[in-house]
Amino acid sequence: MIKLFSALTSRRDFSDEVAHAPTTHHTYAGVDLEVTMADEISIAWYDTDWPEVPEVDFLVRHGIGRGTTVFDLGAHQSVYALLFAQRVGPDGKVVAVEASAHNADVSRRNRHLNRATNLEIVHAAVTQHAGTVSFGRGLNGQIGTFGDSETVAAMTIDDLADEHGVPNLIFLDIEGFEVRALHGAPRTLATTPAAFVEVHVGEGLEDAGDSADDLLAFFPAERYDRYLSDEHQRHPQPFTQHAYREMSRERFFLTAIPRRVRAR
Repeated sequence: MIKLFSALTSRRDFSDEVAHAPTTHHTYAGVDLEVTMADEISIAWYDTDWPEVPEVDFLVRHGIGRGTTVFDLGAHQSVYALLFAQRVGPDGKVVAVEASAHNADVSRRNRHLNRATNLEIVHAAVTQHAGTVSFGRGLNGQIGTFGDSETVAAMTIDDLADEHGVPNLIFLDIEGFEVRALHGAPRTLATTPAAFVEVHVGEGLEDAGDSADDLLAFFPAERYDRYLSDEHQRHPQPFTQHAYREMSRERFFLTAIPRRVRAR
């Protein structure tokens, strides 16, 4: 049930509009969270229980657990980041990076509501080069100049690793610029982190000049066990060329587990 916000809050952390938005309690893959309902996407995506989150459970089974560091890049309103924060525990860390000022505000409030002291919110876009970029103001925006856009700071994954430590997991959903972001991570990728990438075939990937094959090349088979999933098959399945050809015709998900990591 949605309820009005009543917890003590620092208004410095988020806007008055976000501070006065209603909230709701739901259970997401066994984790009870209080989440801000700040807009129509919040309500559509988060105002319901999630019986399972297969990709999070899969990653936890393959080593992303207590004491690890997670980069949630393109974190939206940080519901996934909060799930990881619960999994990694007080000795772990989650860094949630979100380019939309509105979504970053909601993320800060969601962190506050759930007392997630091991969650850091960063308002920035993840790109190949540091600097600034234009970002669409839509509720699920992407990098680019649109009719309504804002200028935001741009950071590389290597920048983030320098500031927050090398991640054990890169969880990446940035609406077509995933290959651009990985080009900004040579030092981080040299450490062979696990990865979960939403590959936006037909939804921005090609507009950025990239392809699913470009993405796959960052996670070679000699270093990673690779898995595929999509909206129809949420549970990651072992990579095969046939499955890859079928799934990579549209948006799909690639999970890459370092070969040195063994399932628990």
